Amino acid sequence: MQAKTTIPVWPALANAGLLMLLGIALAGCSHSGPPPQMPPPQVSVATVVQKDVTLWDEFTGRIEAVDKVEVRPRVAGYLDKVNFEEGRQVRKGDLLFQIDDREYRAAHSRATAEVERARSRAALAQRQLERSRQLVANKLVARNDVDLREDELAQALADVKATQAAAEQARLNLEFTRVTAPIDGRVGKALVTPGNLVAPGSSLLTTVVSMDPVYVSFEGDENTYLRYQGLERAGELPSAREAGNPVRMGLADEEGFPHTGSMNFIDNELDAGTGTIRARAVFSNKDGRFTPGLFARVQLLGSGAQSALLISDRAVLTDQDRKFVYVIGPENKALRRDVKLGAQVDGLRIVTDGLAANDRIVVNGVQKVFFPGMPVDPQPVPMEKPEQAPAVAAVGGGALIF
Repeated sequence: MQAKTTIPVWPALANAGLLMLLGIALAGCSHSGPPPQMPPPQVSVATVVQKDVTLWDEFTGRIEAVDKVEVRPRVAGYLDKVNFEEGRQVRKGDLLFQIDDREYRAAHSRATAEVERARSRAALAQRQLERSRQLVANKLVARNDVDLREDELAQALADVKATQAAAEQARLNLEFTRVTAPIDGRVGKALVTPGNLVAPGSSLLTTVVSMDPVYVSFEGDENTYLRYQGLERAGELPSAREAGNPVRMGLADEEGFPHTGSMNFIDNELDAGTGTIRARAVFSNKDGRFTPGLFARVQLLGSGAQSALLISDRAVLTDQDRKFVYVIGPENKALRRDVKLGAQVDGLRIVTDGLAANDRIVVNGVQKVFFPGMPVDPQPVPMEKPEQAPAVAAVGGGALIF
């Protein structure tokens, strides 16, 4: 008798259901619409700024002391005392070094005594002359005796002057044993310590540099110098030699050029070896911020006021040797615009060609623009502060970006 084969019912029904669902899904896909479009990316845009600007040329230089004095002794002797703290401020006349003055005191006393002796001889010569004149008047002595007495008095008076000069020299030598600060300023390191023999003029004891005001010296190239000369002849810029044109300066750790001074000096010839001319500006230093020798960035007035278009450097892109920006065109499309750039003024860049006033350009989010003509969602920001977030105004229960 042959056995019967039993076929499971539930797996067959399950397979049929899966096929039905798959068919419905495929039918739905065949009738679906176009895929949803991505919204245009939001970018920050700013309007090109048009205003009158003054151009500044930038140089590098060094801060220098107005006065720098090498302190040296004027008399020889053994150094007895150092009377200052190194690196501190001193006033003119403050005692810096003391040289052993015992020999000079003795010499001064001896010279003073010689003056008194000479005066005594002169007084005696004067009395003898008067007595001789009386005797001549009474015809008791010859006239020659008066002549002799007059000559003795003249010699005595000359001796008084000579001894007075020697005494003055001795007084000065005694005074020179006290080495004092020649100017107001900051004193340097003591280069000679007590006990050492110092010689006049050759032994350098220390240095003193003035602190207020200070100079900033820098050099300009020949083309820049000729351009300034042309602006002065055309009356567009005052003479830097005569008018004391404004100068701005910043230190290595400072942003921009926060300090203001004025031109003080321009050399009378160019250095033929380097093709540059040396110039100098003067700055107030009442707070002691500037130390001679510091590096300084300098801006010198380079033109009169002129109208210019300004943009932020954030908006500028580079394509090999070209500079370009994205301008917001019709239908909010980002259009490429090649530009030519000039100097930087107050944090913005001058555009000499390629843009017009009131053009709107992309300043933040340029990386979201994948190709010229791409639609974007522009959000206004100030050109002077392109990093500022777009303003948001509440409307009803939501928010509106404007």
